[in-house]
Amino acid sequence: MNSYFIGVIILLLSGFIAGSFSKKFKTIVLSILTAIGSVLCLIPASNVLLGKDSLGKAFYFNDLFGIVNFIIDPLSAFFIVVICVMSLVSVIYSNGYLKPYLESKNINSHLVFLPMLIASMLAVVTCQNALMFLICWEIMSLSSFFLVIFESNKKEVIKAGIKYLVFMHVSVLFIIMAFALLSIKAGSFDFMAFKDVLVNNKALANVVFLLAFVGFGTKAGFVPFHNWLPDAHPAAPSHVSAIMSGVMIKTGFYGILRGIQLIGIPSKTISFVVLTVAGISALYGILYAITQHDLKRFLAYSSIENVGVIGMGIGVGMLGMAYHNPAVALIGFAGGILHILNHSIFKELMFLTAGSVYLKSHTRDIEIMGGLIKSMPKTGLLFLIGSIAICGLPPFNGFISEFLIYFGMFKGLTIDNFEAVIVMLFAISALAFVGTMAILCFSKAFSIVFLGLPRSEKIAQVKEDCEKIMLIPMGFLATLIVLIGIFPHRVLLKINKIVFSIIPSTSMNVWSGCSEIFMTILSVALVVSCFMAFLIVMIALKLKLTKGKIELHQTWGCGYDRANNHMQYTASSYASPLLSMLKPLFKKVFDIEKPKKLFPRSAHFSLQIEDIEEAYVINPILKMDEWFLSKFESLQSGNIQSYIKYGLIFLLIVIIGSLFIG
Repeated sequence: MNSYFIGVIILLLSGFIAGSFSKKFKTIVLSILTAIGSVLCLIPASNVLLGKDSLGKAFYFNDLFGIVNFIIDPLSAFFIVVICVMSLVSVIYSNGYLKPYLESKNINSHLVFLPMLIASMLAVVTCQNALMFLICWEIMSLSSFFLVIFESNKKEVIKAGIKYLVFMHVSVLFIIMAFALLSIKAGSFDFMAFKDVLVNNKALANVVFLLAFVGFGTKAGFVPFHNWLPDAHPAAPSHVSAIMSGVMIKTGFYGILRGIQLIGIPSKTISFVVLTVAGISALYGILYAITQHDLKRFLAYSSIENVGVIGMGIGVGMLGMAYHNPAVALIGFAGGILHILNHSIFKELMFLTAGSVYLKSHTRDIEIMGGLIKSMPKTGLLFLIGSIAICGLPPFNGFISEFLIYFGMFKGLTIDNFEAVIVMLFAISALAFVGTMAILCFSKAFSIVFLGLPRSEKIAQVKEDCEKIMLIPMGFLATLIVLIGIFPHRVLLKINKIVFSIIPSTSMNVWSGCSEIFMTILSVALVVSCFMAFLIVMIALKLKLTKGKIELHQTWGCGYDRANNHMQYTASSYASPLLSMLKPLFKKVFDIEKPKKLFPRSAHFSLQIEDIEEAYVINPILKMDEWFLSKFESLQSGNIQSYIKYGLIFLLIVIIGSLFIG
């Protein structure tokens, strides 16, 4: 446990140390120190996951905090591994990404807040004291806010950063309310004291869990608390977007899973709520991802979809516990937790490849891209691997976790309750629809960005002269995607230990169904391995027969000469057939300049889809708030005598009020 604290301290200091070096060595020093700190934190976490007992250390701060326990149990250890490995990958990638920004005045602060974010996330997943947890949570939110507004000279970046900060403080209010109720009842800020209260008071447990679910769900990106996410991710540098989407939003799931652990057996009501909200989030996220033209905004909405998929796995697990069906509980939680790991890998890969594209093309607008597979073949291949994984297709890792969630849902049909069966049927249908839409979504993204011809001169001049320091982290993530897809049973053995720590063994036989799920995944792994072997043999045979050469033949095209960039699908036209069937779910904003003459000089058409929550809920609230505050503009006269007068009037009101109350 001592190495863990040394690692966190090194992470906190690494940004300050790196900032003192010359610009040539700043990011290198940061990467080295982050690697040292991450490895030191990984040592105790790996020991716990490999079978050793939980580790803990207690500190006495003062009478207010009392004893603050930091504990690495299987749940914390899992999140420590995800945070350390995935964050380190992004920090290494930043060596190449930040090169054009080394002259920026914000570079030193960026280097300070990046490892601070990692350290605060590590503290969040180990702290067992409510007050200290909230402090660590706030440090995480503030450090990520400063990372989001790195390019603070851009108006849209500042706007996105402020929106993110507002949502994070709304989220923490709900967490504070949940902790306040528990602290009053328990007379302590310690999580173990909370557990005693929650297990013996199911009505309070429901209220507290729903409050915490709103707070942690806002951080995770559940609908309708998601609105910050599509703005913050595009605004942040790509390596920061990768950490936020791949790692930081998972702290919301940590809070939810820790809450389930403290409650014991969740009620049927909150289990249905989690599964329903998760299903809506998955559908909402994937449908809005299809409509996006900004590459990073598209990936942000895809994160909302995957948050929903993870939530569906957790919801299935909760229903299994609520109906005392250990097989459903085990499979649901195993699928959800494995998808947390898988999503952190393939979504980080997607954001890093998007960052490489942006760094070379200087645009995120996929409507003007195209043909990049020819000029950026390595990035294109890595993007394709990530796309296949994120669609849940074999033989990659996304398939395994989604398969487990499906398996849990079908197992849930054996629950002897009509309502549960109906909900499971709807959940299966929703997940199947989401999977179909994901294929449409990412085939659109890959084909419009990488296939065909460049749609602008800027894109035609792009070359893949990316730094190796950027390609190596992306290659590492792609390798993990393949390995987990081929050897899922080995990962599942470690995931099961985390699941067993959530499901109370005293109330149900957690081993029931364990052998069944393991044998099923082993069979899937065998099929996937055979498929991969067959694919490799066929490719090798093809290369041997053709001697590595590919012959191109020109066929007669009925007078057709060649394609040009005006004859290709655009992102809008690709998704148009689907969007036309779902009109009520979207708010379309058109920008049209019609041709005015027989030979017009200019004409254009563009379509933007606004988030209906932002259009019909957030924006009206902001306009009302702006109108209300404008009524007080006259009070800000700039005259100091007026301000003294206001102060005296307020003081007089307070004195009269206190006398009246007395």
